[in-house]
Amino acid sequence: MSNRAGQRAEPSDLVDLTALLDAYYDVVPDPANVAQRVVFGTSGHRGSSLNGAFNERHIAAITQAIVEYRTSAGITGPLFMGKDTHALSEPAQNTALEVLAANGVNVLIDARNGFTPTPAVSHAILVHNSTRTEQADGIVVTPSHNPPADGGFKYNPPTGGPAGSDITNWIADRANQLLENGLDGVKRIPVGEARLADSVGTYDFLQRYVEDLPSVLNLDAIRSAGLHIGADPLGGASVDYWGAIAEQHHLNLTVVNPNVDPQWAFMTLDWDEKIRMDCSSPYAMASLIARADQYDIATGNDADSDRHGIVTPDAGLMNPNHYLATAIDYLYRNRSGWSADAVVGKTLVSSSMIDRVTADLGRVLMEVPVGFKWFVPGLLSGEAAFGGEESAGASFLRLDGRPWSTDKDGLLLALLASEMTAVTGKTPSQRYRELTSRFGDPEYARVDAPATREQKAALAKLSPSDVTATTLAGEEITARLTEAPGNGAPIGGLKVTTENAWFAARPSGTEDVYKIYAESFKGEEHLHQVQAEAKAIVDGVIS
Repeated sequence: MSNRAGQRAEPSDLVDLTALLDAYYDVVPDPANVAQRVVFGTSGHRGSSLNGAFNERHIAAITQAIVEYRTSAGITGPLFMGKDTHALSEPAQNTALEVLAANGVNVLIDARNGFTPTPAVSHAILVHNSTRTEQADGIVVTPSHNPPADGGFKYNPPTGGPAGSDITNWIADRANQLLENGLDGVKRIPVGEARLADSVGTYDFLQRYVEDLPSVLNLDAIRSAGLHIGADPLGGASVDYWGAIAEQHHLNLTVVNPNVDPQWAFMTLDWDEKIRMDCSSPYAMASLIARADQYDIATGNDADSDRHGIVTPDAGLMNPNHYLATAIDYLYRNRSGWSADAVVGKTLVSSSMIDRVTADLGRVLMEVPVGFKWFVPGLLSGEAAFGGEESAGASFLRLDGRPWSTDKDGLLLALLASEMTAVTGKTPSQRYRELTSRFGDPEYARVDAPATREQKAALAKLSPSDVTATTLAGEEITARLTEAPGNGAPIGGLKVTTENAWFAARPSGTEDVYKIYAESFKGEEHLHQVQAEAKAIVDGVIS
């Protein structure tokens, strides 16, 4: 970790916006270079124009591929499109509009020509599809919390949430084919014509989202309690939303920093000296943490507002795992309109505190692989009332059990912290300490271990029988998992559990390392033992 972590960014840390935008148009990606091809991760295609990974040709090809996918899937409703505050988001949206309009797709962009959080797009899709037969889908132009030099482009099908790999693989393959053919097959008109096309309209994402919040949150309790809330958009797409929420619902809410700067010069540096709008990082959130005592609850969001960071006067920035467990405990005890059979969804690398809370609630746990897409079917059907992942992303149902969003909603989870405080009289961090007094106080950490490409491939293809160890850190192994218990989907790695501990190992998609997530209810020393033995077990089966 850098000794500059948590310190204010300096001019030398800032991206050259002119070079960044010039590169978007001028750099021609080489499809023969694997680093410059279209690749959809868990949240779309991401990269920087400066290294040929996110350029005009990528977006033109991806958008044409999406148009062709929509046709093959019979999707004939409007396509809702939003963008965040990254510098590359505006030109990428323009390129997408050129292609969508040329193909005659009915696309709806923000009526205020502003920025649109990811959850507002998901919410718009679900609201439209709930009453119409012609189903809508969406595009969000965002690299989430990634540094200012990055761009991102993600597709949400009519389910409203992140597209599954069956869809994204098809789109990526077709987009790369178009790149290889020099964009032959891409229909396109100039952006000026596109914005005036009959097929291009507008949608008031902000108003529709903000006015609907009472259907999912107890805002009356927050207002009556008079809590002073500090909301920091971190220069992201939620910047206008927080002010509108405060005004429309009469909340005592201060927008801590209303500035939008595509260089993010006001940010404090993350652990590696990068500017990263990660609201779960104490270094990126250092400015808000320093002002925690000024608010009853303070919150932060990343650039597209799908993640949340919760800051309390008594504990500072909460660990995302701690907040998820607390939110689950509160929600399932205070949502009488939810089905008694609705399960709790979590990713398999999230804290086992959630398992213990879920068991105490008498609910069923649905444990799925990493990626919010796995929660989409459950949230859409109501089978799952809550879905959350350890990287500070979650969403849950409306008060009456209908879906609110099937993508992560950082504004929703941030406001929930205030509702929880108003209703219980205790902050989420105080509530978490009550949980640890009942269920134990786990230690959780993630570390990286070196691995070759071949070793990472071997890790992704393990079977439970490949692990011959019978104990882990002095406890009997109770499960060896290569498929998620909640849905049977491959986890792309390995999870090993005992009565009081577990570890999960997954290959990195971008670096020559694999990630070891581990947790112990027997203290920090035991956690270190789990981590050491986990590395030995994994190295033994992939080498």
